[in-house]
Amino acid sequence: MHELGLSESIVDAALRRAAGRRVTGLRVRIGGHVVAPEVVTQGIRLAAAGTVLEDATVDLVLEPMMVSCRECGGSEAVSDHLALVACPRCGGVDIEITGDEHVVLESITVAQPD
Repeated sequence: MHELGLSESIVDAALRRAAGRRVTGLRVRIGGHVVAPEVVTQGIRLAAAGTVLEDATVDLVLEPMMVSCRECGGSEAVSDHLALVACPRCGGVDIEITGDEHVVLESITVAQPD
């Protein structure tokens, strides 16, 4: 599953950045990838179990790609993989996809030392 690998990579990056400090929150920006946010969040929680990220809140910011159709003139966010090959409105295949694919761990919040 795409989301599981993505979640594990996010946790690995957050653990490196945390450098052993307990993390209470993280913010991740995901652009272009067609993902189910609840699956990514659950994957992060599973991958973080037993680490300094366990129980951290997860703030996902999703930036979907956009599909523009030259046949009907419609433009909308890509919500599934089918929209990458045909217009979701008219089914036309003369489309343009715009947007970046990226995953950025924007920030982590660490707990105050005791």
